[in-house]
Amino acid sequence: MPSLFRFLFLCAVLAGIVYGAMFALIIYVEPVDREVTIRVPTEKLNN
Repeated sequence: MPSLFRFLFLCAVLAGIVYGAMFALIIYVEPVDREVTIRVPTEKLNN
C-alpha cells in the first residue's frame, strides 16, 4: 500500500509541474500579431 501512495503522489507532483508549466506559458508568453497574405491561384476563383 505505501508504494501505491508513492505512485499517486508522484503522479500528482508530475501533474502539478505540467499544470504549472502551462500556466506560466499562459501568463508570460504573448503571441505576436502579424499580417498574413495568402495567394489564391486564379484557377480556383473561376470554379
